[in-house]
Amino acid sequence: MSFSDLKKSSRNSISDLTAQADKINKKSESYKDDRFWKPELDKSSNGYAVIRFLPAPEGEDLPWARLFSHGFQGIGGWYIENSRTTLGEKDPVSEMNTQLWNSGTESDKDIARKRKRRLNYISNILVVSDPANPQNEGKVFLYKYGKKIFDKINEAMSPEFEDETPINPFDFWKGANFKLKVRKVAGYINYDKSEFESLSELLGGDDEGLETLWKKQYSLTEFTDPSNFKSYDELKTRLNSVVGNDIRVTESGVSNTTAADEDMDDNKYATTPSDNSNESDSGSGDGDALSYFEKLANDDD
Repeated sequence: MSFSDLKKSSRNSISDLTAQADKINKKSESYKDDRFWKPELDKSSNGYAVIRFLPAPEGEDLPWARLFSHGFQGIGGWYIENSRTTLGEKDPVSEMNTQLWNSGTESDKDIARKRKRRLNYISNILVVSDPANPQNEGKVFLYKYGKKIFDKINEAMSPEFEDETPINPFDFWKGANFKLKVRKVAGYINYDKSEFESLSELLGGDDEGLETLWKKQYSLTEFTDPSNFKSYDELKTRLNSVVGNDIRVTESGVSNTTAADEDMDDNKYATTPSDNSNESDSGSGDGDALSYFEKLANDDD
């Protein structure tokens, strides 16, 4: 571009740049994966829906993906990354947390708790009833949920008492609908009242309809595909840029993660037991996790 062209273009430069900035802002505001469903909560943080967990997608072995991640803020910005411990490998945040935890000081342990990893599961579901958004009913979605709901799935498969019949929640024919009941208890989203209904065939056991439904499911393997994880060195570089030279320095009171939301077993690498007080399900945290990414939308790595 010549200088004369630059001078001519200056007349439209502001409008052109504004238009481009608007495009970027719209992309940031509209970040959403439409494959995922989550319950809509009212002003009191209460919500209700009925869902059905679906079996493993075609060609895959498990009906869930298990994923560890970290989300916290330091002096250098936000650290929002999947943890390589998902793959059974070492991760720089887990190593740093181990160092902090094993120091034996409560202040270091508090920092480790703020940076501890979040455990989530992802499954395919059929939305049976969604009073807040009835247009979702009868559709297949991905659903991200935490340890509390996964514990309920385990309890259904391996009931505690002999008079209770085991249920495979992911089975088309011998599974059960799940009544998702969300409340806020002591400031935390709580799923304790959620429960499975009695055993039932999905779609009345119609094999043709079930096969069609099965083929609509989303692959789960992408969430644990090693190619979708940053390398250890990349994560280490990002971590260093967030926490700076002093691993004990953190933004005062800034952390969307809480003891209630996370699996505190980063400390399985340490010599001390974990702290799992104030338990609630991080599946709620779907909203929290989304807010993480919204905060990062304008943050260049």
